[in-house]
Amino acid sequence: MPITIRDIDHVVLRVADLDRAMAFYCGILGCTLERQLEDRGLTQLRAGRSLIDLVVVGSELDRKLGAGPSDEGRNMDHFCLRVEPFDAEAIMTHLKAHGLNPGDVASRYGAEGHGPSIYLTDPDGNTVELKGPPDPPSNPLIKEPFQGVDQAVSFAKVTPNYKQN
Repeated sequence: MPITIRDIDHVVLRVADLDRAMAFYCGILGCTLERQLEDRGLTQLRAGRSLIDLVVVGSELDRKLGAGPSDEGRNMDHFCLRVEPFDAEAIMTHLKAHGLNPGDVASRYGAEGHGPSIYLTDPDGNTVELKGPPDPPSNPLIKEPFQGVDQAVSFAKVTPNYKQN
């Protein structure tokens, strides 16, 4: 079996009132603010080893998701399962052998940082993300783990012992 689920990495919820959602998840449940991309309408909360992503209804990210939370819309965009080990080729082959049409493998942000992931849809139309391990650890001088050659060069400049494969 090429897919071994370790745990839930994150869930993405669509919220109408960010302050109310933050009061609930942080004030009542004890989550903490991980990061915000205010210009895109995304707030990420730390929930133990996992993340809860809050996407504000009407924001840039939300507009791509269709009808908002209502009788005709949904308030969950997707949930993400952390897979270990993560052999992208074997996973893609396995999914396609079962008649699924997964999306491309891409580096996306999750509870452990950026790393490879694959989107697919379950039989009821829910989006499921399969997430692999994080990219190499980030240096505290860099705000995000690197993606691509330009950021790898920057990472190497501030990390003397870094060797790129």
